[in-house]
Amino acid sequence: MRILFLGAPGAGKGTQCKRLAAKLNLPHLSSGDLLREAVKQGTPAGVAAKGFMDKGQLVTDAILIDMFRERLSGPSCANGFILDGFPRNIAQAKALDSLLEELNAQLNCVINLEVDDSLLSDRITGRRTCGNKACAQVFHIKFAPPKKEGICDDCGAELTQRSDDKEDLVAARLKTYREQTQPLIEYYGGKGSLQTVSGEGEPDQIFEAIMTTLNTNCLIKK
Repeated sequence: MRILFLGAPGAGKGTQCKRLAAKLNLPHLSSGDLLREAVKQGTPAGVAAKGFMDKGQLVTDAILIDMFRERLSGPSCANGFILDGFPRNIAQAKALDSLLEELNAQLNCVINLEVDDSLLSDRITGRRTCGNKACAQVFHIKFAPPKKEGICDDCGAELTQRSDDKEDLVAARLKTYREQTQPLIEYYGGKGSLQTVSGEGEPDQIFEAIMTTLNTNCLIKK
């Protein structure tokens, strides 16, 4: 099963992808995680990416695609995968199409998590992440607060707020999403693979809606 998640920042993609990955026993692949892993392991794409990162430059689309090629062609993705945060624009989506064609594979389903802008802002600014990179558990001061303020329930490390989760940057992040990533909804809708699920409500309810959508519309294999 090959699944791609779309949604604005704060839509809950990471939370639901992790849960779905555990449920279906599939790798959860985000561009950020893959980038860090490739650099750490010193893969060809990782070495190329590090050259850009050391100069404070954005990693090119070509390197990102090479990085995903390395991972998607490996044994861990033989039974499928869940993509989160990639592709981010039409050019990357077309490159992913070509890569999947190389691998004789295709996306089974594209899930678009739809959330009202006002709720997105609340979700983003309230997020707190465990400062222990080995843990990286995510909390929310309003919707999923830690038992002790500012402290991770799982490992006891201090919780931090990502710099781009601060209120003065949220509007800019959402604007970038509308301009660059939102067009993917129409792109995948035209391919007939898009399914829209409400990302509002309790996490359990959202997950149940995702599972119902996959079972009903995407021929999910249990």
